[in-house]
Amino acid sequence: MYPFVLVDAIYTKVREDGRVRSRAVLIATGVNEEGYREILGLQIGNSESESSWSEFFGWLKHRGLRGVDLIISDQHGGLVQAIEKHFQGATWQRCQTHVIRNILDAAPKYRQDALLEEIRGILHAPNKQTARLLLEQVLAKWEEKAPKAMQILEEGFEDATAVLDDPDRYRRRLRTTNGVERLNEEIRRRERVIRIFPNRESVYRLVGAVLIEIDEKWMSGRKYLDMSEYWQWRKTKEQEARPVNQEAPAIKRVG
Repeated sequence: MYPFVLVDAIYTKVREDGRVRSRAVLIATGVNEEGYREILGLQIGNSESESSWSEFFGWLKHRGLRGVDLIISDQHGGLVQAIEKHFQGATWQRCQTHVIRNILDAAPKYRQDALLEEIRGILHAPNKQTARLLLEQVLAKWEEKAPKAMQILEEGFEDATAVLDDPDRYRRRLRTTNGVERLNEEIRRRERVIRIFPNRESVYRLVGAVLIEIDEKWMSGRKYLDMSEYWQWRKTKEQEARPVNQEAPAIKRVG
């Protein structure tokens, strides 16, 4: 089981049919039931379309991906649609780093520093109720100063704060895709000397070798998360969700 899954993509140049084409390298990592991180797989797609992500997710599920409770990614349209299709019942957490970037890009530059602190206050709130109260305050304060930014914040609030429903100790590492993006940086560092891959097979060889090396370090190192509290929390949630058994009505004796 992999309760937590993070997905992202990088683009690289590949020579195909005599032309240099940009191709998406789709990458998924997960936290297994014991708390160790694993590389779940990679696949090359023509783009980040829904069909490319759906094919990737279908392949991962065929290889044994199951038990996903929270999946973290950016808001690319095709990716989100594929997540909804393949991980029904799981919660989608929109990467907070991308949310913050989108909001600030829509705000006047001279207001960005002050606005950043208020956005962080919402996203790092102790619970959803507090986050909603802070959201209302920020919207009222900034709707005239940065209307476009406030629209993005309001529309993205629910997906960006999904992680607040999870136990507090897990939120810091599950609120963004930063862990996957660090993988991407390492891949970029290794591919810099190549610039253009001669074919897709060469992409799989280089990127696959990097990911295998990282996966071995993860699995032989310390646990990424202590999952004991998570499993207890999940057990409690499941018990609370069960319907209460009603007592059978007493049988009246006749006579």
